[in-house]
Amino acid sequence: MGKQVPLYQAKAEFFRMLGHPVRIRVLELLQNGPRPVRELLAEIDIEPSNLSQQLAVLRRSGIVVSTREGATVNYALAGGDVAELLRAARRILTELLAGQSELLAELRQVEPRAGAGTGHAGTGAGTGAGTGAAPGR
Repeated sequence: MGKQVPLYQAKAEFFRMLGHPVRIRVLELLQNGPRPVRELLAEIDIEPSNLSQQLAVLRRSGIVVSTREGATVNYALAGGDVAELLRAARRILTELLAGQSELLAELRQVEPRAGAGTGHAGTGAGTGAGTGAAPGR
């Protein structure tokens, strides 16, 4: 009953909790300081009940805290580490996408040559090379 969860499992559960677009958007908005729910609603454009549900998940996990001032409920990041995590995710995604665009550019450069080479090979290596060399001289 008192069995402790392995660290890797706790990390997986943490990332699963973060794995919702609305939660990520809320955390991004809160990086600039506390925000009232009405501002979050205006920025995210979802049903109030859905936002409330996602905020409750973040609050239960301890990533955000809420304070009430009269009728207004403000949300804030519980600590700066979450903002750093979001910045790290942005850097990682930037690197991944840069790598993908470099690969795409390389594929686009290689593809015409590969297509042309395949076309020549399809005509017959001996005959195509012989007939191609004579007119060029």
